[in-house]
Amino acid sequence: MNSWWKKVFINNVFKDLKRKGKTATTVTQYELARRIQILKINIKFNLKSGILLFLGVLSAGFGLRGFLLPSEFIDGGAVGISLLIAEITDLPLPILLIIINLPFVFLGFKTIGNEFAIKTILGIVALALAVAFIPYPIITEDKLLVAIFGGFFLGIGIGLAMRGGGVIDGTEVLAINISKRLGISVGDIILIINIIIFSVAAYVLSLETAMYSILTYLAASKTVDFILEGIEEYTGVTVISKRAETIRKMITEKLGRGVTIINGKSGYGTHGHTNNAIDIVYTVVTRLEVSKLNAEIEKIDKDAFIVMSSIRDTKGGMIKKRVHKHD
Repeated sequence: MNSWWKKVFINNVFKDLKRKGKTATTVTQYELARRIQILKINIKFNLKSGILLFLGVLSAGFGLRGFLLPSEFIDGGAVGISLLIAEITDLPLPILLIIINLPFVFLGFKTIGNEFAIKTILGIVALALAVAFIPYPIITEDKLLVAIFGGFFLGIGIGLAMRGGGVIDGTEVLAINISKRLGISVGDIILIINIIIFSVAAYVLSLETAMYSILTYLAASKTVDFILEGIEEYTGVTVISKRAETIRKMITEKLGRGVTIINGKSGYGTHGHTNNAIDIVYTVVTRLEVSKLNAEIEKIDKDAFIVMSSIRDTKGGMIKKRVHKHD
């Protein structure tokens, strides 16, 4: 990179270098290249986040205007509270979406960070505008289809927004904050909030509407899980066995999966306290491969100790199956 381009980057992009007194002649090629690489990653990340938020808003707006609002159904969380208030008052839903979520945005700023808060504000305001101005078509009046597909599209929207680094329903932010203070799990807090919402809906609207709304919430919740966890739903598997090397070869050669070997020590066994060195095998497989992996491990060592845990997402490494070449 010539000195003119260096000067442009230092004066306009990497101003912290300029504040440190560095110039185009004193900044090394490596340092500038590293800064440019980080800049590219940040641009790519923010562009991806923006696209996911945009698509999430469109999908959630479609679920609300195309399904739930015409049938007077509600959902759980902040969106459900907004829908409920909109049904029993004359207040417009777009305004309620912003007002109800504002406290959660503030909590998100305090507990998670300003970047999350900014993306959440943009997502909520965009959803309010989409509901107010985009003429979504009414797809069906069948109550069952409305409940299922309304929740489905709303769930896609919430999931994509979360993938983009923000939320369009701030209930989870509140749940995280309460969980830190009281030690109750986030899932339990969200469940309690939604029980209150649907109980009020049953009293104010009707029991039938509340029951359909619960179905909407379940459809939305499962769709959000699907969007966040992906199609394959990976499982982390830790294997402790005296035949670790044989198990490693089986996983890499037979299943085509990557393996990490961790050096460990045994602590307690059938003969009491021990302190023997042992290799611990760790791999990641899809849930469809778990039973096959268990069967193959049992063939090698029926006494192997196996620990499994759900994995929300993966990045890097040899996750996808390796293609075996046959002669």
